[in-house]
Amino acid sequence: MDTKITRLLEEKGIPYRLLPHSEPVFTVEAAAAQRGVVKEEMVKSILLREKGGRRYAMACLTGEDRLQTQAVREFLPGNWKRLTFATADEILQVTGTPQGAVAPLCLPPEVPVVFDRSILECRKVNTSSGHPLAGIELAMEDLLSLSGAVVGEIADPA
Repeated sequence: MDTKITRLLEEKGIPYRLLPHSEPVFTVEAAAAQRGVVKEEMVKSILLREKGGRRYAMACLTGEDRLQTQAVREFLPGNWKRLTFATADEILQVTGTPQGAVAPLCLPPEVPVVFDRSILECRKVNTSSGHPLAGIELAMEDLLSLSGAVVGEIADPA
């Protein structure tokens, strides 16, 4: 499967495993089941939009963690207003990939990425490939390095 994300990984010589599935997935449970992996290694990539603005940021969490949007602002450069979830149309427009196939890779340079600290506990992670019918598995360090993410506590502690 050829996507801008798999091309990036190949160009950089980053080892990865393609995890195809039979239908598009939109939840951690469905993606883990289709890919045959544990949900604790799944990385959710959530595109956020600044309310009233035109800036976007990507927040990433593991498994079933819930995002604290207000916590993300602390790790973004500059002064950001309240963050809301991007729409499906915005996701496609900003990332070039449809909802459910987004990863924290190959994003426009003006879209900062924030990882929750829990991702650092994983040796390997699973994220989307940029195609609705496949995910990828790679080393956590490679995903962190390629994404240029900053790390902070953005998951709901409850």
